[in-house]
Amino acid sequence: MEGVERLMGREEERDYILKLVDEYSKKYLSNVETKKFEVGEKIPYSAKVFDEKEVVNLVSASLDFWLTQGRYYDEFEKKLSEYLNVKYVSYVNSGSSANLLAYAALTSPLLGDRQVKKGDEVITVACGFPTTIACIVQFGQIPVFVDMDIPTYNISVEELKKAITDKTKVIILAHTLGNAFDIRSIKKICDEKKIWLIEDNCDALGTEVLINGEWKKTGTIGDIGTSSFYPPHHLTTGEGGAVYTNNPLLNKIILSMRDWGRDCICKSGVDNTCNHRYDGSYGLLPKGYDHKYVYSHFGFNLKATDLQAAIGVAQIDKIDYFVEKRRENHKYLLDKLKELNVDKYLILQEALPDSKPSWFAMILTCRENVNRETVVRYIESKNIQTRMLFAGNMTKQPAFVNYYKNNDDYKIIGELVNTNKIMKDTFLVGIYPGLDRDRLDYIAKIVSEAVMQ
Repeated sequence: MEGVERLMGREEERDYILKLVDEYSKKYLSNVETKKFEVGEKIPYSAKVFDEKEVVNLVSASLDFWLTQGRYYDEFEKKLSEYLNVKYVSYVNSGSSANLLAYAALTSPLLGDRQVKKGDEVITVACGFPTTIACIVQFGQIPVFVDMDIPTYNISVEELKKAITDKTKVIILAHTLGNAFDIRSIKKICDEKKIWLIEDNCDALGTEVLINGEWKKTGTIGDIGTSSFYPPHHLTTGEGGAVYTNNPLLNKIILSMRDWGRDCICKSGVDNTCNHRYDGSYGLLPKGYDHKYVYSHFGFNLKATDLQAAIGVAQIDKIDYFVEKRRENHKYLLDKLKELNVDKYLILQEALPDSKPSWFAMILTCRENVNRETVVRYIESKNIQTRMLFAGNMTKQPAFVNYYKNNDDYKIIGELVNTNKIMKDTFLVGIYPGLDRDRLDYIAKIVSEAVMQ
C-alpha cells in the first residue's frame, strides 16, 4: 500500500480501498445467491439478505468517520420517504424506539385538547410484540385489550367497537407479520371519534391496502407509522427503525423528542438554521438564551448512526425485490402445504381482502387434537427454526403479572378466546427472501410429517 500511496491522492486511495472491499465481499460475505440446499442445514425463520453494496457503503461511511447523523442518514430518510410516499421520516435506533417515540409524540402539550394524558384509554391487542404495549404502560395510560380474528391474526373490528369509550384516545396496532389489519374500517372509526391511530408497521414494510381505489402502503394511512430494521425484518440496518407521518406538527414533536426534547431544528454539527439563535424568549429562561439548549419536551436520544444508515441506503434499493420474493415464497409454501393436506391439521393464514401483504412469515395454528409442542419439537429437530406469535397473550407474561397488581389499571374486552388459542396453538416458519424452493419444499415436507405423526 505504501508504494500505491505515492501514486494516489486521497480520493484515489479511497476508491482503491472500496474496490478491495467490493471484491472481498463478493468472495466471502455476500449472501444474496442461495447455496444449494443440503438436508440437515439450519433453515432460519428469517435472516438478513445482502450483497457487496451494503459492505462497501458501511466501509465508505467508516472512512468518513462521521459517526452521528450525516450524508447517509439524510439519504436513507429521503429514500424511505419516497418509497412510502410519506412526507416525513425520522430514522431511529430500533423499532422498539420507533414505537416509544411515536407514542410519546401524542403526549405533547402542543397537541392541545388531543394531548394523551394519564388515565386515558388506549386500545390494542394482547397478542403481539411487547414494545407495542410497553409505551402505553410507560406513559401511564390504561391499556384496553381486544381479541383477534383467526386466520387473519389481526384485531376483531367488532370487538374493537365494544372497547371504545369517551376515554379512548389512541389505537395502536401492528399489521401482524405483514398481514394488514382492517385499516379501512379502523381509520374510519378513528376519524369519526378523533382517536389517534398508530400503525406498528415493523413486520409489514411494503404491505399495501386498496383505499378508495388507490393502493396505499401500510404505516402511512394512520397518524403515525413505525418500522424496524433489525436483521430478520424486511430490510436491515443492524439495529434501527423509523417513525413516519404526513402531519407536520407531529413531525416537529417527533424530531424534538428523538433529539433530547430540544426545540432547535438544526442538524448535528449545524448552528443557527433559524437565524434567531440568541434572540428568542422560551419558558422562564432569560431572553436570548442559546436556542440550541432550549428544550420543549422531555425527550430521549433515539438516533442511530451514519454507519447504520449507510447499510440502509443499499438495502432500500432492494426493497421491491425483497417484498416480491416474500409474497412469492409465502404463496409457494401455502400452496405446498395445501397439496400435502396440512390444512386438515393446521389453520392456514388468510390475507385481508383488497390487500397485498408483504409477508414476514407463515403463521400456522394447530386444530383440535393437534399438539403444538409435539409439532414444534419435531420441526425443530429437523433444523427448521420456529417461533411463537411473539408474546401470545401479554396479560399472561411475567412482566405484565408483576407490574399490574390491580386489575383496574387495564381492561380486557370479552374473554380473548382467539388470543388464548394463538398463545396455546400457534407457531410460525420462515418465508424470507433467502429461502429458495428446495428449502420451502423441505419446510412443507417436515411440517406435514410433524402434524401427521
